[in-house]
Amino acid sequence: MHPSVEEMIRELIACPSMSSVSPAFDTGNREVSEKLAEWLEDLGFEVRLMPVEGEDKFNVIGTLGRGNGGLVLSGHTDTVPFDQDRWNSDPFTLTERDGKLYGLGTCDMKAFLALAIEVASRYRAEDLAEPIIILGTADEESSMAGGKALVADHSLRARCAIIGEPTRLTPVHLHKGIFMEGVRLKGRSGHSSDPKLGNNAIDGLHRAIAELMAFREEMARQYHNAAFHVSSPTLNLGHVHGGDNPNRICPEAEVHFDLRTLPEQDLDATREALRERIRESLADSGLGIEFLPLFEGVGGLNTPEDAAIVQAVTELTGREPEAVAFSTEGPFLQELGIDTVIIGPGDIAQAHQPDEYLAIDTLQPTLDLIDGLIRRFCLKSG
Repeated sequence: MHPSVEEMIRELIACPSMSSVSPAFDTGNREVSEKLAEWLEDLGFEVRLMPVEGEDKFNVIGTLGRGNGGLVLSGHTDTVPFDQDRWNSDPFTLTERDGKLYGLGTCDMKAFLALAIEVASRYRAEDLAEPIIILGTADEESSMAGGKALVADHSLRARCAIIGEPTRLTPVHLHKGIFMEGVRLKGRSGHSSDPKLGNNAIDGLHRAIAELMAFREEMARQYHNAAFHVSSPTLNLGHVHGGDNPNRICPEAEVHFDLRTLPEQDLDATREALRERIRESLADSGLGIEFLPLFEGVGGLNTPEDAAIVQAVTELTGREPEAVAFSTEGPFLQELGIDTVIIGPGDIAQAHQPDEYLAIDTLQPTLDLIDGLIRRFCLKSG
């Protein structure tokens, strides 16, 4: 006997598994990974705990059945950090009220893994022509280290996958790519009464920011995809800092930004083109230039509408596939040759928020969707 869906969600929520670029907030995901592994092993899955960047981070890969192809049911096991004083209940205690399940990770996205296990528990290995693979990944919310580890390992094989991110059970086959970068300029301090006594990094940063804005405008003219609500690439200037006093020539300044590409853009080529533009704009400045890869990034997802998994989720939900601006681990699975759709219960608007919740009436439709996919892609005919 395995726990009920609600009990599994309760136990997963009770395991802190925050990932953060700040070590002060990062907890690792060992406890939640070992719990998933235990449940899967009890159901007859072959389970692998894949270490990811350190002693307390793991991917969980559970496989039921054998054969070529197969269906991956994927979710990340980590959550973002939280603001304790803004929650109306304990983030690590599953709380039901007003037809909703509150807790850190209910929507984004531990509940999906519990739902996948519940449906998989109905099947035996001998029932399956192709395997059911349940995948729990590490660090999706920060470094994408879990997805990168899967690509580096290159042992995951399957025909298709769904990732249960909160999409209101609407299929998503397109999403943008993203990387986050910093530009740090180093000059020379001096007395502000004579500019020749130093080299002002803020002056250089003004030129660098102008180049970033020009690059943004050029991308908007060059790339367009009407499937997206924001149909062009975006570049957001999110942080600027420099200097320490008005009467001192600023010796160091930096800007941080994120850039979200359309699926047809090459992420690495875009990053290098932008870096080269900044180098050229400051070639005569005498300033030192350092690029800070704050988040190396993940490319866009582009699963063709005629792919079997896209057609299946469209038929099972009665909803046409859409495009979204947020990013997922889908491109890593796609790199492994696995056609991938993003679809899960909950709304992205609830993610990363105090009092995160999942509506109870979305549980059964999700169970039905997963069961329909297993029947279509994994079950023996006849």
